[in-house]
Amino acid sequence: MKSLIAFFCLCGALLIGQLWLATPPAQAYPFYAQQGYDSPREATGRIVCANCHLAAKPTEIEVPQAVTPDSVFEAVVKIPYDTSVQQVLGDGSKGGLNVGAVLMLPEGFTIAPADRIPEELQEKVSGVYYQPYSDDKQNIILVGPLPGEQYQEIVFPVLAPNPANDKTIHFGKYSVHAGGNRGRGQVYPTGDKTNNTVYTAAIAGTVSLTTGDDGSLVATITSDSGESVAETIPAGPELIVSDGQVVAAGEALTTNPNVGGFGQKDTEIVLQDPNRIKWLLVFFAAITLSQILLVLKKKQVEKVQAAEMNF
Repeated sequence: MKSLIAFFCLCGALLIGQLWLATPPAQAYPFYAQQGYDSPREATGRIVCANCHLAAKPTEIEVPQAVTPDSVFEAVVKIPYDTSVQQVLGDGSKGGLNVGAVLMLPEGFTIAPADRIPEELQEKVSGVYYQPYSDDKQNIILVGPLPGEQYQEIVFPVLAPNPANDKTIHFGKYSVHAGGNRGRGQVYPTGDKTNNTVYTAAIAGTVSLTTGDDGSLVATITSDSGESVAETIPAGPELIVSDGQVVAAGEALTTNPNVGGFGQKDTEIVLQDPNRIKWLLVFFAAITLSQILLVLKKKQVEKVQAAEMNF
């Protein structure tokens, strides 16, 4: 009986192992927000990318003032930065900055299918992969990482919804939110620091520097009361304290190597009813015609009055 149970346990373990090996690894980077947030925008209005990318940098977005139903337009997210700077990579070496963007469109707006994108727009979006935030949030689009030197402007081909086909969509003004990032973050989703941030003293005390088993630097701070806190400093940040130096709580132990940052921008777009535009044009035409007729009538009256005076 025991041997039979052991056989079934072994088969179960092998089956689980095969399923685990057959499952492709999750390509979460750089879309860490998808793992922990139902929406990338918090109730305060802040996009959650700012939780890991702590430095603030400018980001711009350009969209049309108004669009018509079932039309394709472009939304441009601009992520400017100095391309001459280099960031600290994971191994401590220096390299170029990558960029990424998140575009939060109104409900019903999505990335246009390939067969709907105009030819002149296809050249602008070539080489860019657009990923929806989730299966039920096709209106939230993620892009990146992309080489920053080539993609400081990321173009999104957007398809506007048609209220005639979807009764949940209505004509009117909607909000659009965009976020743009350049460079690596300072915090992992687990809360651990990356090597692209400044390391500080957790307590006040005397610094003792040693080398870890993996080659990293360990700064142990011992307070006057005998309490000790060890801070592992990976390759990347440059040390600015020396062995035996007394530091205060919160004092920087390293330089801040971060040269990137995250920024967001909010704007609005109008889903315009074409019939309203047509009636508006008719109204303008009627007003123009009325003004012309009034002027002509005034001229006619003036001629009659002049003739009566002469008589």
